[in-house]
Amino acid sequence: MSKVYKLHKGLTIPLKGEAERIVHQLPLPKTVAIKPTDFIGVVPKLVVKEGDTVLAGDVLFVDKNNQSIQFTSPVSGVVQTILRGERRKLLEVVVTVDTEISYKKFEIPTDITNREAIIGVMLQSGVWPFVKQRPFNCIAKPTDIPKAIHISAFDTAPLAPDYPFVISEYKELFQKGLQILNVLTPGKLHLNILEENRTLHPFDECCVDVQKNYFSGIHPAGNVGVQIHHIDPINKGEVVWTLNPQDVVIIARLFEKGIFDAHKTIAVTGNLQKPHYVKTILGAAVNDCFEEQIAENQRIISGNVLTGTNVGYKGYVGFYDSQITVIPEGNKPEFMGWITPGFQKFSLSRTFFSWLQIGKKYTIDTNLHGGERAFVFTGVYEKVLPMDIYPMQLLKAIIVNDIDKMEQLGIYEVVEEDFALCEFVCPSKIEIQSIIRQGLTVIQKEFS
Repeated sequence: MSKVYKLHKGLTIPLKGEAERIVHQLPLPKTVAIKPTDFIGVVPKLVVKEGDTVLAGDVLFVDKNNQSIQFTSPVSGVVQTILRGERRKLLEVVVTVDTEISYKKFEIPTDITNREAIIGVMLQSGVWPFVKQRPFNCIAKPTDIPKAIHISAFDTAPLAPDYPFVISEYKELFQKGLQILNVLTPGKLHLNILEENRTLHPFDECCVDVQKNYFSGIHPAGNVGVQIHHIDPINKGEVVWTLNPQDVVIIARLFEKGIFDAHKTIAVTGNLQKPHYVKTILGAAVNDCFEEQIAENQRIISGNVLTGTNVGYKGYVGFYDSQITVIPEGNKPEFMGWITPGFQKFSLSRTFFSWLQIGKKYTIDTNLHGGERAFVFTGVYEKVLPMDIYPMQLLKAIIVNDIDKMEQLGIYEVVEEDFALCEFVCPSKIEIQSIIRQGLTVIQKEFS
């Protein structure tokens, strides 16, 4: 039976630049890149070299720790660049795109109720990395049996894509994807929907055997980790799998066409003249996603402003990202600083007079307004984290590497994105998300 979960904590960051509901069909990008740095815990082993010709679906690299997990090219073309960083760490595999994509064909099982056969095709084609697991937010292990699978059908992050709008033209494919995923767990397949839009929601029409849960609230209500916490919390030793709605559609295309068709819709948002949606390819070059000239001194982020990655104009869209955000760099001095009335500044507290302008949206830059300070109890984290855990105590347990205390305080239930708002409002300017990842890495190594 469906249930409504009403969340009262959180914060909506009123950024200007929400994408207009117009989808632009872009020509194929000149280059795409698959970045091993997008995958937590993966140690890449290259299968190709520069100059190799590949089809869409051909393997580029595998995970050394589990070579059944393959990462394939989303396009056909020539491997242009294999970019390495310090200590020869593999950063990017860049493929020059053909004028028309040629696909590698995969043999699809006739029985889509056979769990092993489904997982086998997903591994061979390269769509398996779309399936992520909690705890740790890493790629799911194919040998695990998850107690449930969760799909968050909405995103409440700043300027996030509107998934009901994006998925509305792929309703049948989405339902086919749900049918396939339902086979992968003996537990429930949860589809988590925004309560405010349920009457207009294409996901609410799904006839597949799923558990529909409705959430009401502001960010981070759309975070799948927050949803899992309220529906069925993760305990030590348990595994839950999660997916993005667009990734469900890509998996469905595989089983319908027998190819790795990685087309997806990206929301191009932020400090632009005309924010909009574009249809492109997974891993597309960022500069191929813009239809207007980007002003100087702008930061281009793959993802949202809270959890995204600064990729620059010559970077590439992340494997899991459905959004590009442009915001001004905050590298200019401000006249009189915090002494000004601040009608153009957003603040959680009533530091500035902008709190009088209810409903106003802001162009916020990257300025931190100060450096790192003493890490003290303020009670501000609890205002934006709708989870029954003690955020400050958990963070300090991670800092002192107290594994027992981390477990007691709920480390298995959280990932970086759940603490992104805590980092945004942090008066101490602490990089909280990196601390959470540090704790998860310690726990994962300890019990691997």
